[in-house]
Amino acid sequence: MSFVKIWVHLVFSTKNRIPLLHQEIRYDVYKHIMQNCKEKEIFLQAINGYTEHLHCLISLGKDQTISKVTQLIKGESSFWINKNNLTKEKFMWQDDYFAVSVSESHADRVINYIKNQEAHHAKKSFNDEVEEFVKRYGWQHIEEMH
Repeated sequence: MSFVKIWVHLVFSTKNRIPLLHQEIRYDVYKHIMQNCKEKEIFLQAINGYTEHLHCLISLGKDQTISKVTQLIKGESSFWINKNNLTKEKFMWQDDYFAVSVSESHADRVINYIKNQEAHHAKKSFNDEVEEFVKRYGWQHIEEMH
């Protein structure tokens, strides 16, 4: 039996960062994503976000890739949101996403960060958060992310 624990902090936004995840639907979307992850054997430790983005802390299984897990979460959730007419316009996620590894010793800190998204974004915009991630992790700006 293989034992694997690779924590990944995954962040993705709505298409063009349009604030479609209003409080009335946001928690239903989270619950649905949690259920979908459970069914697909994706270990989702934490999920939260704000009006235009989501944060997830995921532990990848031995046969899972970041790309595939992200595709399963984003594709199925946008399908579900549209099928249930949760937004007035067609819902889509941005193609791009952020994913960064998290050491076991920092997992609790990331969980708290994810849990406190509403308070965090009362002080800092998602654009500012993106800029902070770009600087912190040394990523180059990707034009589509703007």
